[in-house]
Amino acid sequence: MPVRKLTFTALFIAIGVFSAHIVYIPVIVAKCFPVQHAINILLSVFLGTRYSVSAAFGISLLRNVLGTGSLLAFPGSMIGAALAGILFRRTGSFAGAVLGEIVGTGIFGGLTAFPVAQYVLGTEVGTFFFVIPFLVSTIGSSLIAYLIYLSPIQAFFREKLAK
Repeated sequence: MPVRKLTFTALFIAIGVFSAHIVYIPVIVAKCFPVQHAINILLSVFLGTRYSVSAAFGISLLRNVLGTGSLLAFPGSMIGAALAGILFRRTGSFAGAVLGEIVGTGIFGGLTAFPVAQYVLGTEVGTFFFVIPFLVSTIGSSLIAYLIYLSPIQAFFREKLAK
């Protein structure tokens, strides 16, 4: 694995873990982290699916170890990162990555969070309970990712990763 790509992935993991202390939306047993969704999209576009999913797992694991996350972080973030990477690879467009993140985290992640919340965390919620908060969080952060993608920052990342 190229050291440069691993370094950028580690940088995004650090941003994701640090942002958990600043920006999150509490929803019963879940905590929605908008920065996570932006990271999923940006890593899917800049580095690919493997790095995006690995970073999503790393951020979720570190947040749980540090006590700032919940077990619901795993299905939401990892499914969104995977689908963002797959759709970006298939379409070659940033919109594909955004759509993948929104559908992956908002719908599939929200539905997958239900059995985790009910059977692992012991919370009584409806099947679609997490879909709306996850959708709101991921749609808002997709806009943040798009703005970052349009900024000069993306040129910096592309230049550094091309070497």
